[in-house]
Amino acid sequence: MKKIICFVILFTGFCAFGQIREKGSIELAPFLGVGIANYYSGDAGSGNESITSVNFGATGDYYFNSRWSLRSALMYQTMGTKFADTEDRLNYITVPVNANWHFGSTRKWHLNFGPSFSFLTKAEATVGGRTFDVKDEIESFQIGLSYGIGYKFQINEKFGLAISYNENLGLSNVSKSNDFSFRNSHSAFNLSAVFLLD
Repeated sequence: MKKIICFVILFTGFCAFGQIREKGSIELAPFLGVGIANYYSGDAGSGNESITSVNFGATGDYYFNSRWSLRSALMYQTMGTKFADTEDRLNYITVPVNANWHFGSTRKWHLNFGPSFSFLTKAEATVGGRTFDVKDEIESFQIGLSYGIGYKFQINEKFGLAISYNENLGLSNVSKSNDFSFRNSHSAFNLSAVFLLD
């Protein structure tokens, strides 16, 4: 029992160590997660179903002080929807530029928000078991609003693990056609390894 108590005290001490970052600190966090996507608004309709996929990438934070940092990222996301026997899968490279607010007594929590910019890399529609390239019918660029919340477990001063939930709402129309109007919605649960670079 004493060994368990000692382990808990030591682990808690490690997790509390080095939480608060100073001005000029830079963190890099590669991540892997599960994404859930669907279309919303316009002609998307109410019968659409979400699709799931793996998303990955890396975030970077530059700290202005202990509470605020500028967060950007390079992330691979799959967006789209499923409806009846049709499934759309749109692959994007997304670059958010977010303000990131670190809160709590040891700044373990963060809340990020701001614009995101997505660049289409691949677009496919599967209809009745047959897959078609539809990249020419989809806008190659999407501007969106991204926001999220996360919690960091600091292992030591230079390394930690983080869990987060993030949303990306497309603000621009997905289809090039004037006959259809719909936008992307993407949410993700991610696990990150956080490295202090400076």
